[in-house]
Amino acid sequence: MNAIFERPVRIRFQHCDPAGIVFFPQYLVMTNALVEDWFNEGMQIDYAQMIAQRRVGLPIVKLDCEFSRPSQMGESITLSLSVMKVGRRSISIEIVGQHGDEIRFRAKQVLVTTSLERGTSIDIPADIASALAAFVPQPESIEAHRS
Repeated sequence: MNAIFERPVRIRFQHCDPAGIVFFPQYLVMTNALVEDWFNEGMQIDYAQMIAQRRVGLPIVKLDCEFSRPSQMGESITLSLSVMKVGRRSISIEIVGQHGDEIRFRAKQVLVTTSLERGTSIDIPADIASALAAFVPQPESIEAHRS
């Protein structure tokens, strides 16, 4: 079973439009912060050092979002990050925002490790690949299918 990284987020005035609900681009700001927290806390990879010193970037190259229900100022939602797939240079993740049992939004993203010096994709660095292992989906065991 793969690990899931979760973080509660309080919906603030800054997230909302004049209707008092989350302005949809703000969810992307929240998901970006979640990825940064996941690196720092979930994988123990210093995100600021990765960007500023190592010059390894992690841009989104593919994005698919579904917005199910609005979130309002004052509510707390839980953001959950799951790794769907890891390639040689890319990480596919799914982020779900929930309030209780109700899904508010779902975002599927493909992130690509990039040299910020050259502006080209690079292989996922070994230390990041190693840290990702705890979050990578594991194939179901053959024994589970036999029972």
